[in-house]
Amino acid sequence: MERIKSILAPTDLSELSQVGVRYALELAKIQGVEVIVYHVANYMEAIPFQEINSAHVKSVKEFLDDRKKEVDHFLREAFPKLLSKVNIRQEVGIGTPYESIVERAEKKDVDMIVMSTHGRTALAHMFIGSVTKQVVRRSFCPVLSVRPQAAATPAETRAV
Repeated sequence: MERIKSILAPTDLSELSQVGVRYALELAKIQGVEVIVYHVANYMEAIPFQEINSAHVKSVKEFLDDRKKEVDHFLREAFPKLLSKVNIRQEVGIGTPYESIVERAEKKDVDMIVMSTHGRTALAHMFIGSVTKQVVRRSFCPVLSVRPQAAATPAETRAV
């Protein structure tokens, strides 16, 4: 087995997705590797909606800049003690989440994807399957899916 050099940690910025990101950050701290925290907005979120009286519609660049700020806020709020201990790169994109995650992992040549089994799309899961499930099916690299109920750090996990 090859040594892990980089981890992709997708997030939808929900509380449930924090579990996967925390696991990735803890694993990276132990292994001394880089984590790419990646947020994908789906196309529907990125379509600029304009109110009747609104004179300003956000550009795609403004939308992505706003999302970058949200990712930064998400990390600072949820993981303040880990940020200084791990090499983190923050990235955002627009697309179909599972496709974008797999493409980003391949493009960045990451060694592993670590993500929560649950995010904010619980209702959509009943109809199309979870993003995590789709990533597992399509990924070229190992995918570690972490259940929110079992939110233990790598050192605290038990053999099943």
